[in-house]
Amino acid sequence: MMNFAAIDFETATSARNSACSVAVVEVKDGQLFDSYYTLIQPPGNRYNYFNTQIHGITREDTTTAPDFAAIWPELESHLRDRIVVAHNARFDMGVLRACLQDAQLPLPHFAYADTVTISRRAWPDLVNHKLDTVGAFLHIDFQHHNALDDARTCAAIPVYAGRELAVDDFRRLAERLSFRIIPFGSRKGGIPR
Repeated sequence: MMNFAAIDFETATSARNSACSVAVVEVKDGQLFDSYYTLIQPPGNRYNYFNTQIHGITREDTTTAPDFAAIWPELESHLRDRIVVAHNARFDMGVLRACLQDAQLPLPHFAYADTVTISRRAWPDLVNHKLDTVGAFLHIDFQHHNALDDARTCAAIPVYAGRELAVDDFRRLAERLSFRIIPFGSRKGGIPR
């Protein structure tokens, strides 16, 4: 079945460990099932002007927000033993890895795929494969750089690609479009089922 989760981070600075918000959207049987969103206080509650201009989150917004270690148990419960997608997954997986390392937390067990690659393979003729371009192509109205909206839009990409190709299983979609599902976690045993 088309079961997976989509994640999106926003960061306060150029440092990968500076997550200031995160959202996860869970898809079950090709339908939005659950979502999780929270603000996160980045280290020292420091922000770069440039980052705030992109996502609109300020140090005032996160003054009383929990740090990454405090939100991790809830966040991990939405990722553990799942396939997780992200748009430009290298960035989001790098943020997650840096935040875990900074908080001295072990890596969770899940696998991930990149929706940039999925969209490139599914719709190669688009002018580019940025999230706002793909979202517009799929007729999704969303606020770009809002973590929850970005995660929802990201989640729609494999669902729409699967519908177009008459594929209702994420692994079969990966085979059909020749994209990789990459293990993230610290446990051996490969990719979650």
